[in-house]
Amino acid sequence: MSVYLDHNATAVVRPQARAAMAHALEHVGNPSSIHAAGRAARAVLETARERVAALIAAPASTVVFTSGGTEANALALESAVASGSRRLIVSAIEHDSIQETARVQGVAVEVLPVDGCGQADLAWLTQRLGAWDTADGKPFVALMLANNETGVIQPVAGAAEIVRAAEGWLHVDAIQAAGKIAVDSRAIGADTLSISAHKIGGPQGVGALTFGPRATLARRQHGGGQERGRRGGTENVPGISAFGAAAVEALKGLEDFNVRAAWRDAAAQRLKAAGATVMGEAAPRLANTLCVAMPGFPSDVQVMGLDLAGVMVSAGSACSSGKVKASPVLEAMGQGDLAGAAIRVSGGWNTTEADWDRFVEAWTAAHQRHAARHRQTESAA
Repeated sequence: MSVYLDHNATAVVRPQARAAMAHALEHVGNPSSIHAAGRAARAVLETARERVAALIAAPASTVVFTSGGTEANALALESAVASGSRRLIVSAIEHDSIQETARVQGVAVEVLPVDGCGQADLAWLTQRLGAWDTADGKPFVALMLANNETGVIQPVAGAAEIVRAAEGWLHVDAIQAAGKIAVDSRAIGADTLSISAHKIGGPQGVGALTFGPRATLARRQHGGGQERGRRGGTENVPGISAFGAAAVEALKGLEDFNVRAAWRDAAAQRLKAAGATVMGEAAPRLANTLCVAMPGFPSDVQVMGLDLAGVMVSAGSACSSGKVKASPVLEAMGQGDLAGAAIRVSGGWNTTEADWDRFVEAWTAAHQRHAARHRQTESAA
C-alpha cells in the first residue's frame, strides 16, 4: 500500500469536502439569480464563506473567493500597485506566485532577507521602512506565515507592527499555515491574507483572500458584479462548498494536528543519525513538515527511490526541463550547497505515525543502495 507524504503540494481530499461538492452538484442555480434555485445556490455560497472566514478569524464580508491561492496572492499584490505602491518588498522565501507577480508589475522589487533558520530579518525591515521614500507610495510587504518547503513559521505579527508604523500594507500568504496552526488574520495584523482549499483537504482550483480596513482591493478579473464587485465571474459553488466543509474539519483538527510534530521529529532523528541535515530545525515549524538534506544523495534520486518503494514525497528543489534548479528558499538560508540533496516530507489530516515509519524505512534502504553503488563506482575507478 502506498504512503502519500506530499500534503504541502496538495492534501488528500476530505470525505466531508467530497460530500459537500457532490451535494452542491445535485442542485442547479446561479448564485446571482434571484429565483428559488439561485437563492439556494447563494445560501450554499454564503454558508461556505462563513466557514472559510472562521478558519482564519475574519469577517465573512471580507472574504473574496478566487480560483486558488495564486490568484488570491496576485489580487492582493496587484491591488497594492493599483493603489499607488511603486516599490514592493517581498521576502526571499515567498512562493513563486508572489515572486513572479511582483516582477511583472513594472515597479521596483526588493528582497526581505532571512536568517539561517529561514525566518525573516525584522531588523532589516525596520531599517528599510525607516528610510522609506514617500515618492514610492505606500510600502507593500509580502511575508508568508509558514514556508511551504521548510515549514518554518514567520514572525508575521512583529512584521505587521513595523509595516503599520510605516503606514504600509502587509500581505500574508497563509496558504500552507491554514489548517495546520491557528490563524487569526486580524490578530497577526495582516492587511490581506490568502488561503487555498486544496492545502486543507478541499478541492483544487478554489482559494480566498481576506482584506482589512487599510487595504483597498482593485478588481483584476472583470465581468459581472460577483463577490461584491471585487472579482468578476460566476462563483464555483460546488468547489466553494467543499472548501467550506474542509475549513470546518481543519478547524476542528487543529489541536490534534500539533501532536504530529513528534512523529516528524522521530523520523528526523533517524535521518540525522545517518548524516542528514534538517532545514530550519531551530525555528518553530509546522508540525507536518520535514525538509531534510543528505549530502551526496541527490534529491531526484531520493524521490525516485522512495516512489519505487511506494512512498511519495517531493524534492526540495524544482525541476525544469529535466534539470535541477537549486531552491531559492534554501539558498536564501545559506544552504545552497545542500539544495540539490534536499527533499520535503509533509503529512496531512489522514497521515499516521506508521506512515512516517514507512518513510524512514524506505529512505534508509534507498540511501544504503545509493551509498553501495557509490562505493562500487569509486572502487572501479
